[in-house]
Amino acid sequence: MLYTSTRDNSIRVSAAQAIAQGISEEGGLFVPVELPRLDIDKISSMVPMSYIDRAKTVLKEFLTDFTEEELDYCVEGAYAQEKFSSNKIAPTVNISGNKNILELWHGPTCAFKDMALQLLPYLMTVSAKKTADGKTIVILVATSGDTGKAALEGFKNVDNTKILVFYPVDGVSPMQKLQMTTQEGDNVAVCAINGNFDDAQSAVKSIFTNADIKAQLAEKNMMFSSANSINWGRLVPQIVYYFSTYCDMIEMGKIKAGEPINVVVPTGNFGNILAGYYAKKMGLPIKKLVCASNSNNVLTDFLKTGTYDRNRAFYTTTSPSMDILISSNLERLLYHMSDENSALINDLMNSLSTDGKYSVSADMLAKIQEEFDAGYTSENSVDETIKTHFDSYNYLCDTHTAVAVKVYDEYVKATGDDIPTVIDSTASPYKFSASVLSAVLDGKKPELDEFEMVEELNRITGADVPKPLASLRDKKVRFTDVCNKEDMSQMVFKLLNL
Repeated sequence: MLYTSTRDNSIRVSAAQAIAQGISEEGGLFVPVELPRLDIDKISSMVPMSYIDRAKTVLKEFLTDFTEEELDYCVEGAYAQEKFSSNKIAPTVNISGNKNILELWHGPTCAFKDMALQLLPYLMTVSAKKTADGKTIVILVATSGDTGKAALEGFKNVDNTKILVFYPVDGVSPMQKLQMTTQEGDNVAVCAINGNFDDAQSAVKSIFTNADIKAQLAEKNMMFSSANSINWGRLVPQIVYYFSTYCDMIEMGKIKAGEPINVVVPTGNFGNILAGYYAKKMGLPIKKLVCASNSNNVLTDFLKTGTYDRNRAFYTTTSPSMDILISSNLERLLYHMSDENSALINDLMNSLSTDGKYSVSADMLAKIQEEFDAGYTSENSVDETIKTHFDSYNYLCDTHTAVAVKVYDEYVKATGDDIPTVIDSTASPYKFSASVLSAVLDGKKPELDEFEMVEELNRITGADVPKPLASLRDKKVRFTDVCNKEDMSQMVFKLLNL
């Protein structure tokens, strides 16, 4: 299995090279040269397996330069039972009829990013030994909330790594901020920026490809890599849970092997839903991938019209992990949908950089719309959906999951396509306790601190409070730095003590 770049399809690298490097030299994203295929018999054979064995079955198709022992070390370390609050790791829960929720938040930071970021440090360590000649790898992360904490937790005290996380100062929930600023570990650092996630992400990409900065790091025997989903090692673990949920659906008697399902994903950076697309292309019977956006509906507009335009108002919402106007992983989809035309991808990404927008051809849009549908929902609808679902089904969902549930309900009304469906649930409701509590109380906003709101939400709903969040109450804040986006490169050197 070899990998190429979305912006230069003459490149060929191994999985270990792609993971250790994070992003291609010219700024492109690594993608498989060709996707493996799993037939329905192979998929059926995964039904009785544990999540760990399902993960090994899928990942060995992509990580062909990893030995069996190396893959065992990575997967068994990442998904060790003591790290997750569910013995299924990522359980599928039936809500009613054909509506099912894939709970991806039972890991140590209570968000779906754990599914990848518990594994990535293991993949990175093995990859670095193969390709990086003993260099210290500096993991540089921009986060809209969940990636930062999950990456910090995954990489803390990992040998020969340092991790630096930048987050928008007013763009994460209080609980997300506490999770990051109290992070333990000798090799971690966190800094807020005056700006939004797109500002942080653009600056990180710029730093990655800055020859002067890379040269200065090289003098210290250091190299950059990424824990954002621009890194293939972050994306490939997410493919696993689509196969796993399909197996769960068979096990639950909701489908028979070979029958199609729909998948609905709340997404801002397009990585989570792209993993579902890869699973489909590998042979998983997914009929439609439904992209759910909040008020920052740049992806919905693109999937409906073929024009991607980030020149629009930016909204700070109650689903902050989706408050994104530059969706990095869409580049990978465009590459595949353009028949691997890296020259076209360069043109589109240059247009996005200079004009803030681009348009694809009618033919390409038609190909995309064969695979994807899309919808978005307003803030008021998010609150209403949280309350309605709790009142009707005694199921408490967070704000991001509520976006997906509402978009799914609207999709079924509009299309009549109500086949068995899996909706990704991306975070514990307690990560956004103020918003969820207000929704359950029909708009009332109690004068309580963050942890009193957690207690009140638990009292009213009975939903379990995840231990990692409850334990934050007594943790000391370690990181208080704030910088402007223009100063992030200098901050990198400061945080590295260089």
